[in-house]
Amino acid sequence: MYPDRDTALKELNIANEMNPGGWAEHCFHVGEAAKIIARHAGLDAEKAFVCGLLHDIGRREGVMKMRHIIEGYNFCMSKGWDEIARICLTHSYPIKDIRKDIAPVDITEEQYNFVDKYLQETEYDDYDKLIILCDSLAVANGFCTLNLRFVDTTRRYGVFPFTLERWEKTIEYKEYFEEKIGQPIYKLLPGIEESIYW
Repeated sequence: MYPDRDTALKELNIANEMNPGGWAEHCFHVGEAAKIIARHAGLDAEKAFVCGLLHDIGRREGVMKMRHIIEGYNFCMSKGWDEIARICLTHSYPIKDIRKDIAPVDITEEQYNFVDKYLQETEYDDYDKLIILCDSLAVANGFCTLNLRFVDTTRRYGVFPFTLERWEKTIEYKEYFEEKIGQPIYKLLPGIEESIYW
C-alpha cells in the first residue's frame, strides 16, 4: 500500500519542518521525474510520484547517513505503506549489496543485517529501478543529468572501489527505461539543460 499524493505531500512538509533542508526539494523533484517517466513507460504515475516523494522520508528524524533508510522504512511500515517502505530501503542500492553503500554506517549491527538480508531477498521491480534512477536525476534545484549528480555525490561522500559499478548500474536503468519509452530520458524532464550552468 501507499498514500495518495495529498497525504504524501503533507508528510513531506511535516518532515521538512522537523528537519529543514534541501533534501525535501530533492524529494519533490525525484517524485516529479518518476511521475513523468512512469507515464511514458506504462507504469502507475501516481504511485511513482509518491514513491519518489517519500524515498528519503527517514530524514525527518534529523541529519543522518545510512540510517535514513531504516528510519524511512520504519516510519512507512508504521503507516501501513509497505510499498514505500520498500523504496526507502532499495533506493540507495543500484547494486543490491549493503557493502556497496557510499554513506557512512550509522546503524546498529541488527539493522545492518536486516537491510543486508532484505536486499538479497528482494527482486527489484520497475518502481525500485525507477526511483534509483530518478534519485540521480534530481537535486534541490531541479532536474539534472546523471553526470552532474554523480559528481555531486562523489564530492560529498568520496570515491570507493565500487563507485564506477554503481554509476554503470544506474546508467543501465536509464537505458532500460529509454528502451521502454522509445526516447531519451533527458528529453522528458523540463529545464534539465539548465543544470549544466549550475
